[in-house]
Amino acid sequence: MKISELSPEYRQPPPHAGLIADLSKAVSDPRLRRVLLVGPGPRLWNAVVDRANSAALAGGPAALAVEAEIRQAAPELLLLAGIPNGVPSAAAKVASFFHRSGLAWLDLGRVDLASACFEKATPLVSAAATEDRGVLLELNLARARAASDAGDQALAVALLSRSKPLAAASPEGAKSLAQGYLSIGEATLAAKHSNPAVEASTLFTEALDLCEKAASPSSSSPRTPPYGGATPKTPNLEGLKRRCLRFLALERLQAQDYEGVLRCIRVSRASMGLEEEHPSIGVMAMRAWIGSGNMAEADKELERLMANALATENLCVSAAEAYLAAAGPEAARKVLIALAARCRAGGAAAAVRVVKQVIDGGGGGIGRARAIAELVSDERVVALFDGPGNTHERGTMHALLWNCGTEHFRAKNYDTSADLIERSMLYVSRDEESRSRRADCFRVLSICHIALQHLDRALEFVNEAYKVEPNIKCAFLKVKINLQKGEEDEAFKQMKTMVGCVDFNPEFLTLTAHEAMSCKSFGVAVASLSYLLGLYSAERPMPMPEVAVLRNLIELLSREPGTEAEILKYSRRAKQRMADLGVESFFGSGIVGGRELNWFADLSWNMGLRASKEKKYNFGAEFFELAAEFFSSRNAECDENRSKVCKALIMAVTIMLNAEELNNSPLSDSDIKKGVEMLSRAGKLLPLISPSVPVASDQLEANNFLYLHTFNSYQLMGRMGTPAHPQQLQLIKNFASSKACTPANLLTLGVTASKGALPNMLAAEFSLKACITTALASQSPNYRVISCALRKLACLAGLQDLNGSKSDAAYDVFQQAYQIVVGLKEGEYPVEEGQWLVATAWNMSCLPLRLHQAKVARKWMKMGLDLARHLEGMKERIASMQTTFENLERVSGDEPDECSQEEAPKASISGSMSQPVLV
Repeated sequence: MKISELSPEYRQPPPHAGLIADLSKAVSDPRLRRVLLVGPGPRLWNAVVDRANSAALAGGPAALAVEAEIRQAAPELLLLAGIPNGVPSAAAKVASFFHRSGLAWLDLGRVDLASACFEKATPLVSAAATEDRGVLLELNLARARAASDAGDQALAVALLSRSKPLAAASPEGAKSLAQGYLSIGEATLAAKHSNPAVEASTLFTEALDLCEKAASPSSSSPRTPPYGGATPKTPNLEGLKRRCLRFLALERLQAQDYEGVLRCIRVSRASMGLEEEHPSIGVMAMRAWIGSGNMAEADKELERLMANALATENLCVSAAEAYLAAAGPEAARKVLIALAARCRAGGAAAAVRVVKQVIDGGGGGIGRARAIAELVSDERVVALFDGPGNTHERGTMHALLWNCGTEHFRAKNYDTSADLIERSMLYVSRDEESRSRRADCFRVLSICHIALQHLDRALEFVNEAYKVEPNIKCAFLKVKINLQKGEEDEAFKQMKTMVGCVDFNPEFLTLTAHEAMSCKSFGVAVASLSYLLGLYSAERPMPMPEVAVLRNLIELLSREPGTEAEILKYSRRAKQRMADLGVESFFGSGIVGGRELNWFADLSWNMGLRASKEKKYNFGAEFFELAAEFFSSRNAECDENRSKVCKALIMAVTIMLNAEELNNSPLSDSDIKKGVEMLSRAGKLLPLISPSVPVASDQLEANNFLYLHTFNSYQLMGRMGTPAHPQQLQLIKNFASSKACTPANLLTLGVTASKGALPNMLAAEFSLKACITTALASQSPNYRVISCALRKLACLAGLQDLNGSKSDAAYDVFQQAYQIVVGLKEGEYPVEEGQWLVATAWNMSCLPLRLHQAKVARKWMKMGLDLARHLEGMKERIASMQTTFENLERVSGDEPDECSQEEAPKASISGSMSQPVLV
């Protein structure tokens, strides 16, 4: 059989394969076989052993595999030559060679090749031969190891059980078998998916029993149970027994049989002192006491472990972590101080691990945070981190405390966060590399104290941060503190400092504005946004769109009284930037851009209304003009937008005229021209807001704007002098024919036309007559409007006589008034206006009487008396008036009366107006 056939990995035959095949033919001679057995074979073996033991020839796995092949070649050669009967223990020697070759393969992890060697060797020895039992025991133990490595624990246990008779012959055999059981038990304990039929505890128990047998081979007394009593001390077996007990305790610990763990440990400790105790004993004892809930005993075991010189620092730290996980943060300080005394070289690393365990131990309460703060601030703990060799550990400790502090900061536990951040600075060196980290700590401490309203303390920390690393973050925190302290002047100064920082970022001006608004510091907020607005350019990236800055700035200004000028300034800027950049580029596109544009348009409209209400007409007119521009910048095809443009233009001119009247300052030619242009533009849009059917209510918004457009147009035409009178008259006629016309509007137009340096009498007469006619034609005539129109028309008739008669036009007005009041219910006609009609008509007779014009006097007195009979509040005077009238008739004789009741005036007012008379 060739060595290459033992493993499928060796596809190519080894270099000596051909030689072995040739030798197999040459060794048929028995005499040659004998020579090979005692000569070349052992020599070949010895040469291989010498070569393997040579340090100069040591190599990697590939070289060791070649050595193993050569080792195996020797017994293969001897086996091919045959085993002569005359050589003492020849078969055992060959089996031994195969056994050692298999061990070499087993060390290389080639279980298949190792098993092949062991299987070839096993038939060569017999249990019957005393001299072969040792070799056979070693083969069985090696085969059990190979089976265990292959994962076949059941076969391994079977081979160990098969070896018990062989091991019983000598204490050394029992010891070897015990070691085998222990080894297989360790593998079973470590296996993740072991055979449930094979229990590690059974294997460890078997190993302990064999140790007992080996210690007293001739004793026939019952074996001492593994958990009870101490076994007799045997120097060669004491270490093996302790190892068995350790692994048995470990198995019980994994099974959570804490009492079983403690029994094993008591048995193990009974035969040795602390200086001989394996460190794992203390760890398992501590864990067992923790599992059983006895923290006091667990604490003692931890102290015993740290007193054990054999325990490594890493093991002590791991045990401390396990203890703290159960004991909680309260025990951390004591444990860490003990570790500081125990761990000389790795004390800093140990402290980091303990603190991390406390932090990760669950729960982020304030109590745990305080325990951590006290723990890391102990001088003995801080001293562990001294020296350049602990730079990494210092950084790690700082990071742990920083992260813990930031967690509490996010939870708004600012007091706890500040405490942890301040303690973390104990682990930040003062070298140049740590400058930025120290500055960060100072700034976070400042923020925590700002949140706690410890403003003076916060200012101290931010000043320290500024000394370490001056930057815009520190400057902004100073602004924030001064704002919260109500020190606006200092906040202004710090804002200027912030703007001058090398790392200045415009976003901090936005933050300053927000902070100032929250602190109700109007001046600082406006100043920050104003400065931010000055930084906008086409190239510079900014934290927010320019339109948003303008909107926020105007919104701030609108909250304060007397800021119309500033609001107007920034609204003009918005209009100018819209014209320079385009609507979408400035306001934005889509829904967002539309909302921004709507905001500015509505703001301008509302500011116009507010300024007008406060009689700040100069501001109001321009605000309405801006509103028209913003509304017209939106969807031009939208009727709603066009109607708003129309209304804004009309309102702008209306406010201009109100300002002229309030300030008693005539409009300039340019203002008149601009007003005419705006009204002309609005006139083109009037059909959008004009009603399609007559509307009686004079409160309708559309009616009001159509009337305002007519009224304003009339006013501006009046600024052009007399040649504009025909246009004014036509303008009023057009309005009177519209469906939006109301009697009240016509009354106002008539009164306006009759006033001024250049009154338009024709327009006034037309307006007042149209007012009366329109009012009488309505379903519910407004007699107050009618009475006012009659009074104005009567006065107007007394100022001018267009057909040469001095009183006919005025008399026609009173005659129409008489026709209106006849038949009215009591109280329908205004009392004061009725009294005026009666008194005026009666008094109109005074002048004719003085001029001895009896007929004219009788006519007016008769009109006054007739009106008095039909108007409320004149009954008491009718008798005296009647007496006076009769006396006049007697004095004047039988001259016919031109104004008898039978000759009543015509229903309508006709003819021209009279010359001015005294009333």
